[in-house]
Amino acid sequence: MNRMTCSSTRSALALAIGIALIGSSCSRGIPKPAAVAPGTPSVTWVVMSGDRENPDRDFVCQSDSPVRCVVPVSRPDEQVFSDVHVYYHGADTDIKYVGAIRIGFFRRSSETEQIQTNLTVKKGEPIGNQSVVGIVTDVPGSYMIAFNLSAASVPPGKNREIRQQLPIVVK
Repeated sequence: MNRMTCSSTRSALALAIGIALIGSSCSRGIPKPAAVAPGTPSVTWVVMSGDRENPDRDFVCQSDSPVRCVVPVSRPDEQVFSDVHVYYHGADTDIKYVGAIRIGFFRRSSETEQIQTNLTVKKGEPIGNQSVVGIVTDVPGSYMIAFNLSAASVPPGKNREIRQQLPIVVK
């Protein structure tokens, strides 16, 4: 009986370790806003990469981490897909976010991929979110994700311009 218990315990432990490893590689959570007072409109982001079936397979970087953002380059025989997640944080009033986010490292016919933003995070809601998936360029180099947003409280009071540039290295 002890042998069976020990074997069962080992199997359960192996299963638990496997689940922990799978869980830790899939999600790092929503980044916390940095250097702003609580209740201030703010934006955070996460960049992932992978393939056509799962552009969220590999963690690249996020706003509350000092890790440099390096995305694999697409090759003719292997396209790399990237999913850029943007999180709009709530405040103590409704916050309306309006503007654009330019993503410079996606392959496309125009010079940059631009996402239009027009969303409201209601009072009491922790976040709103938006994401975009694209094929990573096949030209190695330095690129930018540029945030050009206005966050306005409803009713007026806490307004904030959000202008950030996130360097992305494709190699």
